[in-house]
Amino acid sequence: MNTSTPINPSHGLAADFAARVRAIAKLALPVTVARTGMLVMVIADVAMTGHFNSTELAYYGLGQAVYMVCMLIGVGMLVGTAVLCAQAVGADSLSECGVIWRVSALHALALGALFAGLAQGGGHFYQLFGYEAGLTQGAGRVLAILNFGLPGQLLFTATILFLESLNRPGPGLVIMIAANILNAALNWLLIGGDFGWGGEGAAWASTIVRWLIALAAVIYILGMKNAATYNVAGPLHRGRELGRKLRRLGYPLGLAQGLESAAFASLTLFAGLLGAQAVASFQIVMNLVAFCFMAAIGVGTATAVHVGLAIGRGEQRQMMLSGWGGLFTIALFMGAMAIIMAVFPAHLVGLFTSDTDLLVVAMPTLLVAAATLITDGAQGVLMGALRGTGDVWIPSVLHLCSFLLVMVPSAYGFAIWAGLGTPGLMMGTFCGVTLAAILLAGRFHVIAKRPIRRLYACLFMVTIWPQ
Repeated sequence: MNTSTPINPSHGLAADFAARVRAIAKLALPVTVARTGMLVMVIADVAMTGHFNSTELAYYGLGQAVYMVCMLIGVGMLVGTAVLCAQAVGADSLSECGVIWRVSALHALALGALFAGLAQGGGHFYQLFGYEAGLTQGAGRVLAILNFGLPGQLLFTATILFLESLNRPGPGLVIMIAANILNAALNWLLIGGDFGWGGEGAAWASTIVRWLIALAAVIYILGMKNAATYNVAGPLHRGRELGRKLRRLGYPLGLAQGLESAAFASLTLFAGLLGAQAVASFQIVMNLVAFCFMAAIGVGTATAVHVGLAIGRGEQRQMMLSGWGGLFTIALFMGAMAIIMAVFPAHLVGLFTSDTDLLVVAMPTLLVAAATLITDGAQGVLMGALRGTGDVWIPSVLHLCSFLLVMVPSAYGFAIWAGLGTPGLMMGTFCGVTLAAILLAGRFHVIAKRPIRRLYACLFMVTIWPQ
């Protein structure tokens, strides 16, 4: 795959920079679209539940917040699937790929089953936060249902990572498009249709779909023309050894993703202390922010690829331009999204609810969220740029410190102590993501000035095939 754009040495700095921006934008678009599929499913759940009942949306929002922590820990544990498969392809050991996939699938099912079991006592978890009985019971039921679908979600993730390592992202995209159509239909039936289950109906719809997409992805792999070449159904040679490698790669990434997602989930849990309306409004705003952040994932991935390619070619100038070009690209996009949020807050919130009381709470929160978009996108892309250089551990520490030590206490202070409510939660978010952007920009500036070194294969493959 040739994702680089030839650079004319006679070009000036501005021309080279513009070429980097165009190349990054071109690669970012398909990645963004592919990664948006699962989020669209959640957005549909939130919107359809919100139009049904604001209290039911609060139940769903609290359940979804904890589910996302479990899911992202699991995804982090499975990231090594793409790395190990890519290395096997590079070494022309194609028969190992199927073994890696099946070992990863077993880990996915085991992790999902563990989290599904723990979620059965989810009501006790929410009780610890001091929520009133209705919120505790409603959120606990939603969490238990959502986590029942987690083994299917993680099995699908392991399968798609396997396909992406073989440069076959298309099947996953097609499956997700079909999944979103089916999820919307099931939501209509289960949330407020013949069943009228509200947040629990949305959770059941997503759970059913997650098991179906896992089944579809597995059937696709088993039916591939070259399935035998990749040994997708043969003996599990070196299965234990590959399992240990998968876990060694997965432990740090699972921990990092778990802590980061826990930091953001805690904000939703803080909203629960303010009442059902606060949870519902904050869930709406966070979904709009997350939708915009998909662009940061796409641009961050493209930036990592182009930084890595420049390092591989030994071109330090192009490495620097790629990093700052990615930052410029996401700043333009997020700036445009911030203007749209600031100008049309009522219209955007109205996509999720027709409850006028909820609109009153959500609109000022969305206005504060608009101010966070540029630095939120910046920190996401800068993390990608640093991954492209092979610098992983220090940026991860800076990232987590910004969220856990600054964002979380600031959000609690503004929202609870200062009494600012959900806008205060977004103020805390602004503090965390802005500090992260500043620290990561400084780190990239330092790294970009050093003599470049070629990346290890496993790190390079992680940047090319994003998780």
